[in-house]
Amino acid sequence: LVDFCLVSTLVPKMLVNFLTHNKAISYADCLTQMYFFMVFTCTDNLLLGVMAYDRFVAICHPLSYVTIMSPQFCGLLVFLSWTISLLNAILHCLLVMRLLFCSEREIPHFYCDLTPVLKLSCTDTLINNFFVYFTTVLLGAFPFTGIIFSYTQICSSILRVPSTGGKCKAFSTCGSHLCVVLLFYGTVLGVYLSSSVTGSSWKNSVASVMYVVVTP
Repeated sequence: LVDFCLVSTLVPKMLVNFLTHNKAISYADCLTQMYFFMVFTCTDNLLLGVMAYDRFVAICHPLSYVTIMSPQFCGLLVFLSWTISLLNAILHCLLVMRLLFCSEREIPHFYCDLTPVLKLSCTDTLINNFFVYFTTVLLGAFPFTGIIFSYTQICSSILRVPSTGGKCKAFSTCGSHLCVVLLFYGTVLGVYLSSSVTGSSWKNSVASVMYVVVTP
């Protein structure tokens, strides 16, 4: 559902731009697109962390899996992922709404992303940038660290399995998730690290298409 909503937030407007050769977007539409993009990207990120924890429990503690990952606990994890993402996006958008923008209003992207929009502001964006870095570390690094820890434990557990068939079965249960994690985080890091180093909008757009369209 999150992946479908993420694609639906960006792709229709992108196709309209291609077909009409008109890349204009109103302030309200840009803010709306930015809000939903942040909600679904953040939820996707948190759910990938939750799924890694689920695989960790299934492979490393199989006898306790049903007890630990009860439907109530799974529901709570999903609810927290959505709630945190909604609050994060609302706070970012409220901080953007207090800014004034210059006459130069061209975003070097095919959708309204928070960082390029902040660069267009004529007013001080110190609070906005601080909040961006704070939430990136908290909501980005924390799930990513959890995923690394989970797969470290999973690999350690799988390597102790004596039979080859058992190892293959264990790897197959988390193969698709691991592929999505690598594609999602690899392209996200590529976009934001390359933008800070090279500033090439074309390369950023290609990498963005990978994690907002191809990965879902």
